[in-house]
Amino acid sequence: MSGALVLGVPVNNLRQKIDNLTAHGANQFVFNLTGISRMDSSGIGLLVMIMSSTKEAGGALKLVNPSKQVTQTLKMCNLLPLFEVFSEEQEAISSFSKP
Repeated sequence: MSGALVLGVPVNNLRQKIDNLTAHGANQFVFNLTGISRMDSSGIGLLVMIMSSTKEAGGALKLVNPSKQVTQTLKMCNLLPLFEVFSEEQEAISSFSKP
């Protein structure tokens, strides 16, 4: 992902992609946020929604390398502890196979 995860096209596009994947049974996601420059309440809401729906389906959402701005935004909303955050994509992917 890259750019801003904000209200409008960016959030709508990601929501459509995730809805399509979950409709086909996917419930384990790794979002590499290295290229996300900023996130507004719509982007945060979408991440929370995806995290909740994947947990309900027995899966998980893992975040990789969020920018300082994204990390601060999640901290301000007291949401950062709800997410598993990794510094490396492969580490996040590997964590799915651990009990």
